[in-house]
Amino acid sequence: MKVIADSGSTKTDWSVLSTSDSVLSTFTTQGLNPYHQSSDLIAATLGEVSARVEACRPYDSGDLCVYFYGSGVRPEQEAPMAALIRKALPDAVGVEAHSDMLGAARALCGRKSGIASILGTGANSCLYDGEQVVRNTPALGYILGDEGSGAVLGKHFLHDLYIGRLPDELKADFETETGLSLPVIIDRVYRQPLANRFLGSLADFIHSQVHIPAVRSLVVDNFRAFFTCHIAPYDNRKIPVSCVGSIAWYFKDELKEAARLEGFRLGTILQSPMQGLIKYHKG
Repeated sequence: MKVIADSGSTKTDWSVLSTSDSVLSTFTTQGLNPYHQSSDLIAATLGEVSARVEACRPYDSGDLCVYFYGSGVRPEQEAPMAALIRKALPDAVGVEAHSDMLGAARALCGRKSGIASILGTGANSCLYDGEQVVRNTPALGYILGDEGSGAVLGKHFLHDLYIGRLPDELKADFETETGLSLPVIIDRVYRQPLANRFLGSLADFIHSQVHIPAVRSLVVDNFRAFFTCHIAPYDNRKIPVSCVGSIAWYFKDELKEAARLEGFRLGTILQSPMQGLIKYHKG
């Protein structure tokens, strides 16, 4: 059996495969990020995962291998994350924990080289040689970086909305539809945990208003900053840039426009890496 996990800042998608590579179960838990969450919180979620995997045992009793790809799993976090997984799934004969960036590259490029990127709540990119990440512009988070991400898009949207760069009627519509006000927003961003998730959650409203020229320009500019800050340093405009994540998927038209303006060519765009990861780990 194989358990494959793709964990972002918001949620983790899990797939359990039989020894013949058929999908036995798919389910979702909260996101698991060792930089933002305690070991106890991660262990509690992994306990839920263990129960779901055990429920598949009547259908396949083969050796268990786990492949976990997650945001926040930098090299120094790989061993601790793998240890937590082994504790939750003690009968696993093999456990690997890698960054979500490697997972995205394997899902998008398979065993071929390319430039892969993640555009979801956070943003990241890499140069991939078909097996491993060989170069990476660091993901600095939504305060220091993450250009192109949902969190930064939400941050810029709120900034422009409340300093008057966007139409007043849009602010009224936003507050009516979301139930948010400036005092609530300040509290959510500066006093409550997981501000990145809150900011990223605004992408749904932004997408519904992308027909407004000023909003569309904001989205395109966010992606242009992504190409400038994260893709241009690879100094290779011949290789297509493939992207995975909800922001890339739902704003693909604006992403294509930004790529054109910055002189890049897009490759594959996926909403989720899971199907690509299943294909990579089959056999």
